[in-house]
Amino acid sequence: MSDGQHPGQHGDQTTTEAPLAELRAGIDEVDAQIMALLARRLELVGQVGEIKGRHGLPIYAPERERTMIAAKRALAEERGLPPDLVEDVLRRCMRESYTHEKNMGFTRQAPDLGPAVVVGGAGRMGALFGRMLTLSGYDVRVVERDDAREQVAESLRDAGLVVVAVPIHDTVAVVRSLPPLPDDCLLVDLTSTKREVMAAMLQAHSGPVLGLHPMFGPDVDSLAKQVVAYVPGRDPEKSRWLLEQMRLWGARLHEIDAADHDTLMGLIQALRHFSTFAYGWHLAHEDHDLSELLALSSPIYRLELIMVGRLFAQNAELYYDIITASSDSVALIERYHARFGEALDLLRRGDRDAFVERFAEIGDWFGPYAERFLAESRTLLAHADAGR
Repeated sequence: MSDGQHPGQHGDQTTTEAPLAELRAGIDEVDAQIMALLARRLELVGQVGEIKGRHGLPIYAPERERTMIAAKRALAEERGLPPDLVEDVLRRCMRESYTHEKNMGFTRQAPDLGPAVVVGGAGRMGALFGRMLTLSGYDVRVVERDDAREQVAESLRDAGLVVVAVPIHDTVAVVRSLPPLPDDCLLVDLTSTKREVMAAMLQAHSGPVLGLHPMFGPDVDSLAKQVVAYVPGRDPEKSRWLLEQMRLWGARLHEIDAADHDTLMGLIQALRHFSTFAYGWHLAHEDHDLSELLALSSPIYRLELIMVGRLFAQNAELYYDIITASSDSVALIERYHARFGEALDLLRRGDRDAFVERFAEIGDWFGPYAERFLAESRTLLAHADAGR
């Protein structure tokens, strides 16, 4: 045959097109039903959000979520569906629900509070907190570092809350430059280091003080499940209302001492960001085409590249400030550098036994978390693979 087709090939294609079209039409119909159900679910979520807002209930209820997921997984097994699939779909729906509920507003935990002033409210994190306070019914004012001192003083004159949300390297200076605040005003910062800032706030203001560190970026859709570290300062009972307000927003609060906070942030932030910076620098100087790396990547390597690449889509000055915010960070990174050299020496020596021994030591330190992380990573890897 001159066209290179085998006998019956056109016939086979014609035979399969009709049933495929019918099945695909059926799938399209099911998809339309799913979208209608999702729209109905969001309507119900909106009603739930209104009730929660009226009665001062948090948008994130962990026990309710755990119970629902367990029940739906059991139902999926009964119906012969993959429980992981059902859980994945439900969790995605719940994330959207939290965002939808957020827009319904929140009960105001301090009904008699004076104006809430966000210093640096035009910045992304300041704007996020200003928006959440507005949704909760507070009178929110915004001042910036370059505003006239008289203008700032007037805005703060009757403030019930002052939130300092400026870059890390400016925070202490801004706190020290604040005009006198009302005695009962709550002074708060949103900085990723705490020792120096807490000391500055306690010196600058004789009233209640609270240190906050949102462990997330300002681009989140909702504060549901987001971690906020808090350091009690002066008169902790007078800052309780703000902590309860953040719980209504869905945040998970973790109390910590200022010194312990800064030590742990060295590991959680400074060391990780520096390692990512160095790895990205190395990749750039190896000068291989990134699209080729992605084409050959496994899901886990793609996820690693995603986590590295996202750093370089953000503000370089911010990450320099985070890495260098604590005087202990450089010493911590130097210890990491020394251990990296020791690990490299194992390879130079070809010491397989020593490598295996160190590997086991690290596994013992992770303990049961290693298996837990292995299980959790499967879901992350599935999402990384879906992004191709």
